[in-house]
Amino acid sequence: MAIMAKTQILASSMVFAFLVVSVVDGVMNEEEAHDHINALPGQPKVSFQQFSGYVTVNKVAGRALFYWLTEAPQEPLSKPLVVWLNGGPGCSSVAYGASEEIGPFRINKTSSGLYLNKFPWNTVANLLFLETPAGVGFSYSNRSSDLLDTGDRRTAEDSLEFLVQWMGRFPRYKHREVYLTGESYAGHYVPQLAREIMKHNRISKHPINLKGIMVGNAVTDNYYDNLGTVTYWWSHAMISDRTYRHLMNTCDFRRQKNSDECESMYSYAMDKEFGNIDQYNIYAPPCNNSDGSTASSRTRHAMRLPHRPHTMFRQMYGYDPCTEKYAEVYYNRLDVQKALHANTTRIPYKWTACNEVLNRNWNDTEFSILPIYREMIAGGLRVWVFSGDVDSVVPVTATRYSLAELKLATKVPWYPWYVKKQVGGWTEVYEGLTFATVRGAGHEVPLFKPRAAFQLFKSFLKGEPLPKS
Repeated sequence: MAIMAKTQILASSMVFAFLVVSVVDGVMNEEEAHDHINALPGQPKVSFQQFSGYVTVNKVAGRALFYWLTEAPQEPLSKPLVVWLNGGPGCSSVAYGASEEIGPFRINKTSSGLYLNKFPWNTVANLLFLETPAGVGFSYSNRSSDLLDTGDRRTAEDSLEFLVQWMGRFPRYKHREVYLTGESYAGHYVPQLAREIMKHNRISKHPINLKGIMVGNAVTDNYYDNLGTVTYWWSHAMISDRTYRHLMNTCDFRRQKNSDECESMYSYAMDKEFGNIDQYNIYAPPCNNSDGSTASSRTRHAMRLPHRPHTMFRQMYGYDPCTEKYAEVYYNRLDVQKALHANTTRIPYKWTACNEVLNRNWNDTEFSILPIYREMIAGGLRVWVFSGDVDSVVPVTATRYSLAELKLATKVPWYPWYVKKQVGGWTEVYEGLTFATVRGAGHEVPLFKPRAAFQLFKSFLKGEPLPKS
């Protein structure tokens, strides 16, 4: 008995010593351990650590933002932290960035489990998916009015508060290189959060080591986004010459709300001339329902982009255009939510990929993000902008018009870049900014062109021009 007791004491001491070493080495503290994911339902075995949970960003309102961290499998302590934000506004980084684009897993067709992404970005960085603002995905507010008056300003402020508190929970990331990435309306979120971090760093004793940003198919400037979108529709034969002339002559692209005549022309173009296409990839098939009808007539979400004077429709898209459906089944499973430490307060509505109430009540939106680009460039941040060139929602023409307004000097003239000896797209390097297209990619570039997107990401992290061969 005495020998057994000594053995138990020795074993307990060894466990305690291991825990102490773990804390000292910065591997895991008590708060991190609380957020640690053992495994998700139906998940294949992996060698990397995962964490998820909530950070309260406003105690008075009870606003809490949900995150999911997937660390690098090899030497995570030596790799940067990459924050990914999806847009909408009102769409989930878990639904899109994590589950369709850059995360390590994909959801199978029956939503019964996961399989591995062939080109996960966490092989070269630690990925932090943030659902922001409150009301998106699993993020919530106890003050219901928050869903009716959210906008750019609060989203940026809450996201900064999240990062500051999250780094307190994960101290081993405090001095790590940080990069902000995202797409679509994250064309607002990412630069605005970068601006908040730069302001924070000027007064804080604990600055965030922000090194750069990268955004794709990004909402940037209302005027150029609208002008570039109509131009794209016409140049890709989606609308007639007559409709193009009417839109150009009747619409004031600088205004948030347009005339009835202009809006009726937008509606005519979309309802009578587009046809049943996926606007997020004009050459991809839409998702079909089980009865053979297309999802666009039944299940699409009516989502408004603030740079548009009319209602846009968020449709299903991708090589498998139904992936959004799989996510909405999988993340509403109670066993999945339990594994993710999500929905702990029992939110009184289903998890959805996009929150239409929040989207339709977006309270404030900056007319142009270009002044923030100038601020980031002046602050020495690495700035990359990319465009999938078959997206008609925030098309390459819109981005090119916007960037041209910056009037940056060219360092490396326009050239084709390659991946696996094929043209991945085209790129130009300016003083302070790199622009790249991704050939044949839709709105969610990593979904449609995963290999090319991964090459783009690796070049961005290294701060090197895209390969010329």
